[in-house]
Amino acid sequence: MTETLMSYDDVLAAYDPALGLEVHVELNTASKMFCGCPAVFGGEPNAGTCPTCLGLPGAMPVVNGKAVESAIRIGLALNCDIAEWCRFARKNYFYPDMPKNFQTSQYDEPIAFDGYMDVTVPVEGGDDETFRVEIERAHMEEDTGKSLHVGGATGRIHGADYSLVDYNRAGIPLIEIVTRPILGAGERAPEVAKAYVSQLRELIVALGVSEARMDQGNLRADVNLSLSPKGSGVLGTRTETKNVNSFRSVERAVRFEMQRHAAILSGGGSILQETRHWHEDTGITTSGREKSDAEDYRYFPEPDLVPVAPSREWVEELRGTLPENPTVQRARLQAEWGFSDLDMRDTIGAGALGLVIETIAEGATPQAARKWWLGELARRSNEDGVDLVDLPITPADVARVQALVDDKTVNDKLARQVIEGVLAGEGTPDEVVASRGLAVVSDDGALGSAVDNAIAANPDVADKIREGKVAAAGALIGAVMKEMRGQADAGRVRELILEKLS
Repeated sequence: MTETLMSYDDVLAAYDPALGLEVHVELNTASKMFCGCPAVFGGEPNAGTCPTCLGLPGAMPVVNGKAVESAIRIGLALNCDIAEWCRFARKNYFYPDMPKNFQTSQYDEPIAFDGYMDVTVPVEGGDDETFRVEIERAHMEEDTGKSLHVGGATGRIHGADYSLVDYNRAGIPLIEIVTRPILGAGERAPEVAKAYVSQLRELIVALGVSEARMDQGNLRADVNLSLSPKGSGVLGTRTETKNVNSFRSVERAVRFEMQRHAAILSGGGSILQETRHWHEDTGITTSGREKSDAEDYRYFPEPDLVPVAPSREWVEELRGTLPENPTVQRARLQAEWGFSDLDMRDTIGAGALGLVIETIAEGATPQAARKWWLGELARRSNEDGVDLVDLPITPADVARVQALVDDKTVNDKLARQVIEGVLAGEGTPDEVVASRGLAVVSDDGALGSAVDNAIAANPDVADKIREGKVAAAGALIGAVMKEMRGQADAGRVRELILEKLS
């Protein structure tokens, strides 16, 4: 069924959007939230399980202290108050990927609450806009397992022949960060949502509490959206688009739901409070299930776990481990790197700031790191429809590519082929250079022969150089580079040409 959409301009003329974002962060602890099973990505299905995370009778959970520490640090970084006393609850529902038939989470007593994050949204040709996103809570819980629906066309349960469940992920520590309604963003609502999730990821990575890889599910966003008549100030009925797994998709999902809601409301219909599925390939959402309210989950305190009561001394000790405030950090980095306001704005807008920081840490210069991430790699991310952070290349790879350029193993043109090989899964930059034979030729014998050929084929250009018109050497250099398939050392080629024709 094709959804009817209202044009975006018409949406903005008639309605005010309200956003809410729920971001799940999978922590990088060594073990799961309530047992000693390894908390690792992938692995043989169901190998990383035990009686506790499988919910077998008599198994008793124990809270992961490192997960509590990570939760407190996240809360502090988001300017939250940290609870002096909180406890876990059982969230009851039937899902096949939760073997206990309930999720151990926090309900009315979260570990962190009442915080905020100031989000910067780049404005082309103007000053950046800052939106304060208020954080309602950040609470601890455990992840579910993973269902695989086999057969059918969509990979979802509808139309599948059968389903398989992998419980390795069940019980891995999660922090869920929930915003209050974000109001007043207007036409910039999709960009604010994208910027918030992007900046939140940067913060999580800086804290070192999670890999925050959206492509691996370490960080997942649920997008809540509602519309209200322009100027009414009354919140409308919301929908929740589940498990959106890229910055680009967060922005697209908000825009799509705004247009879908508006079309329904303008036609006299009403919005069903429900969860929605995001389809990356088509850029649309489809209905999931009617959204449950808190009372439907029959929360009650978890009887098998003691309350968590972090001392104020411990909280203050953890506060001292926090990374630099993102706003302060950006101003400092811009000055250190020598970036213009436009350079920095483009870097942030592309979601590349964290990647540039990591690439510089691996040895690249700021200018080189920015060149690759906002040039060749940004082009590839746009072509492939993925975020930069989800490209299959690491900051260490990019720094190594630049090192190969710096030591003249490859030139810029060949470096692009090296990046292409890394993205294609052909190995490290050095392995791609070796397997593709991309190293620059600097041997005078091979270069001299190519120079002689170029001179013989272009006698008029050679005569100009003999007459002192050195700039004409560019044509001969181009001819040599063509013969050498771009793998000649251009500087040495120029020297040889001038030596032969001087």
